Amino acid sequence: MAAEGGHGPQTSSEYITHHLQNLQVCKTETGEWIWNQCAGNPMAINVDSMFWSISLGMLFCFLFWRVARKSSVSKPTKFQALVEILVEFVDGSVKDTFHGRSRLIAPLGLTIFVWVFLMNFMDLVPVDWIPELAKLLGVPYMKVVPSTDVNVTFGMSMAVFVLILYYTHKFKGPLGLVKDLTMHPIAPPTKGLGLIAAPIIIAFNLILETVALLAKPVSLSLRLFGNMFAGELIFILIALMGLYQLPLHFGWAAFHLLIVTLQAFIFMMLTIVYLSLASESH
Repeated sequence: MAAEGGHGPQTSSEYITHHLQNLQVCKTETGEWIWNQCAGNPMAINVDSMFWSISLGMLFCFLFWRVARKSSVSKPTKFQALVEILVEFVDGSVKDTFHGRSRLIAPLGLTIFVWVFLMNFMDLVPVDWIPELAKLLGVPYMKVVPSTDVNVTFGMSMAVFVLILYYTHKFKGPLGLVKDLTMHPIAPPTKGLGLIAAPIIIAFNLILETVALLAKPVSLSLRLFGNMFAGELIFILIALMGLYQLPLHFGWAAFHLLIVTLQAFIFMMLTIVYLSLASESH
């Protein structure tokens, strides 16, 4: 079956596969750099994901820097008002969730929310616009939604994981992480005959808490990736309908806008919660 909507001789399967393919570059065993022939190469770089994630991050920094530089109390612009609402919203969420003291958490929460939202928002751009423009420029593949790339979401979650370890060390001392992994959720006996069972309880706690600790970055990354990838795939399937896609496209886009915002909020809130747990005693 040929894909409709001006996609040429491509079949539906080829159209979907093409839109789900990243622009990749990798190094061969001979040291030569090759493009888009990196199947199975774990060191392949998804150039489009890197480009769009970095570009959107720089856009966020520029817009907020511009607002901060030109802010006015007497005559605030609409965009300044929007930024102030976002800042107050994130600041309130941090104060309600994070009970320690850190000057990093609120800026981190704001950065995560806006950056992830911008990456997710790219999913609302019609699926053929930017890839077709890229083709005209000689670029065969172009995925424009960085959060549909598990490498991007996992990279962000690993940064959060490093912060979890840092805050655990900062607020609980060098042995804080060891205590968190071995003394909870079951407190081992400290006297009497119960000392015999203490090593078993500690081993049980270690297994349980290690799994829970490692599950945080995995769940954080896969939740965002799964929701955004599913949304992107639905847009691609709708695009196969050609001109008949318009009602469905706008209907799904209106609903997906909620998902785009919600996933950015969830990623931010889970990050704050994890860092709060790392900084507090049980």
